[in-house]
Amino acid sequence: MASLRDLGLSEYEARAYRALLESGPTTAKELSRASDVPMGRIYDVLNSLETQSLARSQTASRPKKYVAVESDTALDRLLDAKKRELEQQVEQYEDIVDDLTDELDGTDPVEEPFWTASVGPGEALDLLVERLTAADERIVVVASAPVQQFDMDDVAARVTAALEDALERGVSVSVLLTPEMVDALPEAVGERYREALQPHENFETRTSANVTGTFEIVDDTEVCIEVPHPLTEDETLAVIDLKDPEFAADIAAEFAPRWGEARRLRL
Repeated sequence: MASLRDLGLSEYEARAYRALLESGPTTAKELSRASDVPMGRIYDVLNSLETQSLARSQTASRPKKYVAVESDTALDRLLDAKKRELEQQVEQYEDIVDDLTDELDGTDPVEEPFWTASVGPGEALDLLVERLTAADERIVVVASAPVQQFDMDDVAARVTAALEDALERGVSVSVLLTPEMVDALPEAVGERYREALQPHENFETRTSANVTGTFEIVDDTEVCIEVPHPLTEDETLAVIDLKDPEFAADIAAEFAPRWGEARRLRL
């Protein structure tokens, strides 16, 4: 059940504010009895409510009387205060990330070959997007069959967003598709490519029949290989990520002549 405490008030503040709403203008002593807030705490509680602009006092009266701000106004003020608090926390976390990014980027990467795999459409997509996001210089996308990343709207949106972010970081992106793959692309995917990717000068799409498999080369150091489901050909079973510069160089060497012979394409 929702409570004023969810918006930042203490238990005593919530009790006092509710009692003020019900009682109308009242003294601290009367409010202490009505709200069950101890008399030794009631003035601190009322001062806090005034500071948060949730209550007002009539200083000319003796004893001083207090009245609650209307509930709609009070809730709006509490909500605004929470938003400001969250924005400050976000800024603090962003500063922490910036500091840690500089610190952690200074460490030398381990060059030993390493591979990992994620099984299942959701996990496979997460791994693929993660590796695309890690690119610093170059991404090569090769697709010969309409596996899941291209024919599911949400999946295509995430991949397109990752490629767009990479382009904005200065990464070059080359996409090589078979003619069958081009024909199988839903119009919505083509529209995303046209709007989000093609305006970038470092993005280019080509088509060639001399393509097999579906994979991505990242920074010429690692290769993400998409494995189609053996029973459902339009679904990705897994993504295997091999971080091996020598293997990636071999794949890139096989890719280069096919790219050179391919026809330029605007989706």
